[in-house]
Amino acid sequence: MTPLAPRPDTMEFLLTRRSRPAKTLAEPAPDRAAMEPILTAALRVPDHGKLEPWRLIVLERAALDRLAGLTARLGAERGMPPEKLAKEQAMFRDAPLIVAVVASPADSEKVPEVEQTLSAGAVCLSLVNAAMASGWGANWLTGWTALDRTWLDDGLDLGPREWVAGFIVIGTETTVPSDRPRPDLSARADWRDA
Repeated sequence: MTPLAPRPDTMEFLLTRRSRPAKTLAEPAPDRAAMEPILTAALRVPDHGKLEPWRLIVLERAALDRLAGLTARLGAERGMPPEKLAKEQAMFRDAPLIVAVVASPADSEKVPEVEQTLSAGAVCLSLVNAAMASGWGANWLTGWTALDRTWLDDGLDLGPREWVAGFIVIGTETTVPSDRPRPDLSARADWRDA
């Protein structure tokens, strides 16, 4: 068996990757032809049992406008503070494109639901990385809409056990953010040899 060849360019990308704040992403968004390889790459994640416990919903302009309206209506009905509601509504209204990564757990005696959830999270990060590796800005967001049953039913027509693991906003980067402090490896990694 031949060992994997080092890929310094990929390692450099991973060591320097930085999500782009969603509010800095603008039109144009990638079209369907540009999105297909990004989505294909995003689905190459660990998936114990080959259950594919996730699915993707690509939200373009008309869908985003509809979801911004739904967010405003439901948030107001729930008495959400206006500043928080405005931020949640803007996520959909201002996004060039969003991919909703839907956690869709399968019944399985072998694969616990937590492993399926982790697989859905892996799709979210893979999608962000694939979009950025393709030259687009991307950001992984959630918020109350990711778990609100009425929003999920009315907005995305999800099944009763489904929820959104992430709203991945993708678009053209308008500004390059400065890097942020990163975790201290020595404080987060524990090396053991026995």
